[in-house]
Amino acid sequence: MDGVGQMGSIRQSHPIGKAMRQAAGSVAAQGGSAASPTVLRQYISRFPHASVLVIGDLILDHYIWGRVSRISPEAPVPVVHVDSESLKLGGAANVFNNILALGGKADLCGVIGSDESGRMLLKELGATRAARGGIVIDQDRPTTRKSRVIAHNQQVVRYDVERRAELKPAMQRRILRYVESRLRELSCLVVSDYAKGVVSATLMSEVTRLAALRGIPLVVDPKVEHFSYYKGATVITPNHFEATQAAGVHGDDDQTSNEAGAIIRQRLGCQAVLITRGEKGMSLYEGEGISWHIPAQARQVFDVTGAGDTVIGTLALALSTGASMRDAATLANHAAGIVVGMVGTATLSAQQLLEVLGNG
Repeated sequence: MDGVGQMGSIRQSHPIGKAMRQAAGSVAAQGGSAASPTVLRQYISRFPHASVLVIGDLILDHYIWGRVSRISPEAPVPVVHVDSESLKLGGAANVFNNILALGGKADLCGVIGSDESGRMLLKELGATRAARGGIVIDQDRPTTRKSRVIAHNQQVVRYDVERRAELKPAMQRRILRYVESRLRELSCLVVSDYAKGVVSATLMSEVTRLAALRGIPLVVDPKVEHFSYYKGATVITPNHFEATQAAGVHGDDDQTSNEAGAIIRQRLGCQAVLITRGEKGMSLYEGEGISWHIPAQARQVFDVTGAGDTVIGTLALALSTGASMRDAATLANHAAGIVVGMVGTATLSAQQLLEVLGNG
């Protein structure tokens, strides 16, 4: 595949940094406004040409659905009468699933245990993925599993099975060999860090080097305790709490967000920091003193579970198709506004994203 033309396909080694700086400059010259819905729809139409590799913590999301009608006589807790159970892909696997649902091509790299949860996770992947070359089985750790009990569309309790210790060097090498083997085909690399052991300083250093070598964007969904690992990433997407904690600032207003964004971008040398701020939308920080606030799009919030996975998946696809960072963030914001209106870990289609853009 070669470069993005009028409506062409994607150049696998496009100089994303230069392209985004040029795009950001042209947007700033227009007063900082986002692209029109027509232009945003063109990016979405190119999603099928994108090829994204998602690296990170694979999680099996287990949902127990039921009703509450009484309090237990044994303890002051609700008794949930179970109606049904369901399994969904979580963590990096949900980012992967979001990219596929939006029409992009995706591959997945991470670790599962040799257990029933691992087999169930592979089964969930089975309908969407023929090969599993990037998924490593570790005999010494369980598959990460989050079980949520939900009654009347409200989460009652969550219980987790996990091991957060860093992967052994041999496992890290297997993951990196797989990333290297796929590099020539990719338009973007995503790291989805849930601090369950896959993402380490060594792994991030090598992934960053490989992305730079190929000239493709590296998009990171971060964890606070690992912020020092992400130096040189193209963009990271912390939520407001993560950003302020990592930057060492306090508050919930625009000024605090601005301080956090500037500090993080400077420390990590990222091209951009995109802070997700819930009902306040998102704030994007690019060059020195350049910030842009995007209002929230959600009409009604039912469940924020997995919304960050949707944001990073949409962002990766948009950057793959040559969108500027601002236009990519705008699309990600629209996508997040849709999925928070759904209950449980959710994905959305390109058609849903097109519809929410309206006519313009």
